[in-house]
Amino acid sequence: MLGLAVRVFQKPLLFATGIRISSLHPSPFARPPLRFFSASTNINKMADLEKKPEIEDPEKKKKKEEKAREKELKKQKALEKAAKLQAQQASNNQKKSEKKTVRRGGEEENPEEFVDPQTPFGEKKIMSHQMAKQYNPSAVEKSWYAWWEKSGFFVADAKSPKPPFVIVLPPPNVTGALHIGHALTAAIEDTIIRWRRMSGYNTLWVPGMDHAGIATQVVVEKKIMRERKLTRHDVGRENFVSEVWEWKNKFGGTILQQLRRLGASLDWSRECFTMDEKRSRAVTEAFVRLYKENLIYRDLRLVNWDCVLRTAISDIEVDHIEIKERSPLKVPGYEKPVEFGVLTSFAYPLEGELGEIVVATTRVETMLGDTAIAIHPDDPRYSHLHGKSAIHPFNGRKLPIVCDAILVDPKFGTGAVKITPAHDPNDFEVGRRHNLEFINIFTDDGKINSNGGSDFAGMPRFTAREAVTEALQKKGLYRGAKDNEMHLGICSRTNDVVEPLIKPQWYVNCNIMARQALDAATDEENKKIEIIPKQYSADWKRWLENIRDWCVSRQLWWGHRVPAWYVTLEDDELKELGAYNDHWVVARNEDEAQEEASRIYNGKKFHLSQDPDVLDTWFSSGLFPLTVLGWPDDTEDLKAFYPTSVLETGHDIIFFWVARMVMQGMKLGGDVPFRKVYLHPMIRDAHGRKMSKSLGNVIDPLEVINGVSLEGLHKRLEEGNLDPRELTVAKEGQAKDFPNGIAECGADALRFALISYTAQSDKINLDIQRVVGYRQWCNKLWNAIRFALSRLGDDYVPPTNVNPDVLPFSCQWILSVLNKAISKTNTALEAYEFSDAASTVYSWWQYQLCDVFIEAIKPFFAGNDPKFESARSFAQDTLWLCLDNGLRLLHPFMPYVTEELWQRLPSSRDRTGAESIMTFKYPSIVECWTNERVETEMDLVDSAVKSLRSLANERRERRPAFVLSRNDAYAKIISSHQLEIITLANLSSLKVISENDPAPAGCAVSVVNESLSVYLELQGTLSPEAELEKIRKKTDEIRKQHERLSKVISASGYIEKVPTHIQQENVTKLASLMQELLSLEEAGQHIEAQASINKQG
Repeated sequence: MLGLAVRVFQKPLLFATGIRISSLHPSPFARPPLRFFSASTNINKMADLEKKPEIEDPEKKKKKEEKAREKELKKQKALEKAAKLQAQQASNNQKKSEKKTVRRGGEEENPEEFVDPQTPFGEKKIMSHQMAKQYNPSAVEKSWYAWWEKSGFFVADAKSPKPPFVIVLPPPNVTGALHIGHALTAAIEDTIIRWRRMSGYNTLWVPGMDHAGIATQVVVEKKIMRERKLTRHDVGRENFVSEVWEWKNKFGGTILQQLRRLGASLDWSRECFTMDEKRSRAVTEAFVRLYKENLIYRDLRLVNWDCVLRTAISDIEVDHIEIKERSPLKVPGYEKPVEFGVLTSFAYPLEGELGEIVVATTRVETMLGDTAIAIHPDDPRYSHLHGKSAIHPFNGRKLPIVCDAILVDPKFGTGAVKITPAHDPNDFEVGRRHNLEFINIFTDDGKINSNGGSDFAGMPRFTAREAVTEALQKKGLYRGAKDNEMHLGICSRTNDVVEPLIKPQWYVNCNIMARQALDAATDEENKKIEIIPKQYSADWKRWLENIRDWCVSRQLWWGHRVPAWYVTLEDDELKELGAYNDHWVVARNEDEAQEEASRIYNGKKFHLSQDPDVLDTWFSSGLFPLTVLGWPDDTEDLKAFYPTSVLETGHDIIFFWVARMVMQGMKLGGDVPFRKVYLHPMIRDAHGRKMSKSLGNVIDPLEVINGVSLEGLHKRLEEGNLDPRELTVAKEGQAKDFPNGIAECGADALRFALISYTAQSDKINLDIQRVVGYRQWCNKLWNAIRFALSRLGDDYVPPTNVNPDVLPFSCQWILSVLNKAISKTNTALEAYEFSDAASTVYSWWQYQLCDVFIEAIKPFFAGNDPKFESARSFAQDTLWLCLDNGLRLLHPFMPYVTEELWQRLPSSRDRTGAESIMTFKYPSIVECWTNERVETEMDLVDSAVKSLRSLANERRERRPAFVLSRNDAYAKIISSHQLEIITLANLSSLKVISENDPAPAGCAVSVVNESLSVYLELQGTLSPEAELEKIRKKTDEIRKQHERLSKVISASGYIEKVPTHIQQENVTKLASLMQELLSLEEAGQHIEAQASINKQG
């Protein structure tokens, strides 16, 4: 518990009793120790830490021969330089030397020694002779990746005896550039792979790209329209596909290069593309096998239709917007906005002069395809209409009135529902139940076809909406319109309003495969897949239990052509492609199709035409874990690496991709494609908003890595396709969120920030300032290594092992807590708790190594005091062990800076053969390092130091302090570790006193715990009333805790229901709180006594 700071300034009193030791003289490199923070301290505080005085520059020895030659000359030049600088400072006109500055000790330093020489591409990085004085991400992250890749560190060996660990990178779209979601995926997966690689696994991380059927076709269509004012239909299919391949070869795959910038250690020797020759052959094979097992069939059903793309689209490509009231929206192809959120009512005349029946719809144009009117069988208002018909006002078609209790709610509206089976999902099911006619009234590009009647044929669908309304009004059948809340489906690719359209398509029967996929993740007795976080298991179960058959055909030109051929017989009455649903043959190629057709239609003349449709992109990506390893061939990779170890992706595609991979993998590969599924959160901006170009809040990872000005952010927006109003709004958003642009953070800081966010399992509200904070933290690591190198010396040889029993207290402690950090990090990574792992590593480096240990050992290096000779040597060895283990512990999260710093450390003998930190072993527990007694003692020291620092309140001068111990054991601990307390709390002296000693006068007091209080001698005067008020507040807080715990203990059934060990803990806690209340009372009495003395004086 942090102590309460209470300050009274009096002349200090000296005591005859107790112990007092004086501070060592300040070392030339000493600085006030860093404040202690809890692990939850806000990252922004790191910025403040960076502003504090840092360790001075390390002094490196020059080559002996160079020193011998130039020593005297350098000394003379240094003196002249120093005099010149002094004169410049005195005249307030200080200038920096262009070439050289002065080191401590009068030696000159050459700035060029701090700059990395140019490294030939692919060679091991040539580092500067001297470490730069500050961390520079662009300098540190240069050259390492090319060397890693060229050295083959990322390549897996299918014949390796090591246990395999395999991840398949979710293939990014070939059209894509790196976005923040890709960066999160890469950061998580690379952390896993680097950790497993260092832990002795034969790791394989397979890179690939998805051909992204719709996205790529849209990009190339826009390109040829922009450059040549041509559509794909003008160009023709064959030429268009050639243009797409040309574009792909020239511009596609940019994202894979960008992944290298993030440090992703992918096995590039296995890079693949969903439409390369091997993957295309596998896709065809999968389709043929599933068809032959009657799992693929062709049927006429409703699909999500995009009238701009003229293709069916998947559910994931449909965004649903909520419309509360009448709203005009821009729709592609229409000059004027189209109104949505309007419920139009109109009447159908009934046959036999029975009057009329009123229906309502938000899509009045679809009435041109109505084939029935549905009522509830128990609705008395319409009982006389059972078996009757209405008459269509525009074409005279009879519309039977059908009774349907499933669809119709008699309490809603008029209780009568128009039925358009070919253009509404619910009506489609009604049509099937009642064997109704299915009439399609739309062309593929969204115009009314001949089925809609000559008065409306050729009209765009939303123009027809107005025309139909007007025609109903003329016939006296219009009954009004009102606002209506609704959900509208919009294509995410084109912003077109999705139209339900009936089309013949190829479908996968998912029932059996879905059952297997469900059991694989939910059957506790035979579970094959673990879903992380567990909360998504319920979604998995719900979706697979209610799965619908999967439409796998798309009316595009870019993609895997459906391996099906239509057989047109010479004596067929209808010659159109697909006129007869039983005339299809499925085969691996045209020769095989010819052979199959000849077998089926033996002796008949026929013509073959391949289906012009292509397969859904998700079909080929669903096969990816199999096809990247060589399926359907029985390759060495397939035998060694299938099933893969884990699938890591966003939770938004658990159904569209993850479930389908499991279904296809189990069916075609004979086993689940991966053993675990880790679903990461979705990234939002700092305000929790979805990232959108129109809001200006889209974050480009490369801009975070390299830094970008506000003007640069604006320029990116201007190069997009926002309209002027959206552009203005977006720029305003950028100016608000990034008034100074984005500082250069580097890949390491971005990766670490993203991983630290993963505890937020649903969504991440990404604040760039947090990334900036981790970039500043990298400077902390940098300075820790600089300090170490300056204290280890050029001739230092790391130990093969150390005996913790002979080490100084602080060295024993840091190795013990390092052991715990190693254990917790490995455990967290094993459990896919990446945020906990990152937090553990960060906390050890920040709060234990840098804030405590490095500060605590500084007295050992403050001169050549013989009494510290042994401690100094032990501290060197411990420091090296900490940095070596700490860098390896951190490497999977921050690969670049850890490689650079590790390469600068003196090499140990067991590092032989490990050229890179990434090929060296990951830290594991060293049993003899664990020391619970030492940790407990340091906890007490830490608490005392925190309280003393709180009392100092940023005062930098060293002051005397006192520790009042009411416990002999505590007194002994404090007495034995006075050096650490004096050093860490920045004291001039420390004296341990007991309850029998007079309370120190002129001191601020803080209660550390029930047995310990600290006093810090201060100067000046503070208000006793204010200090007493602080004590009263603290007392009230402790008293409330005491009362709450007392209430719990005295509750009915407490003894029977609460475990014994919890009861004992509560009794101990209650006693501790009571003692703390007594200590606070004592502190208050001390202040009152001092105030009384002041008044008397």
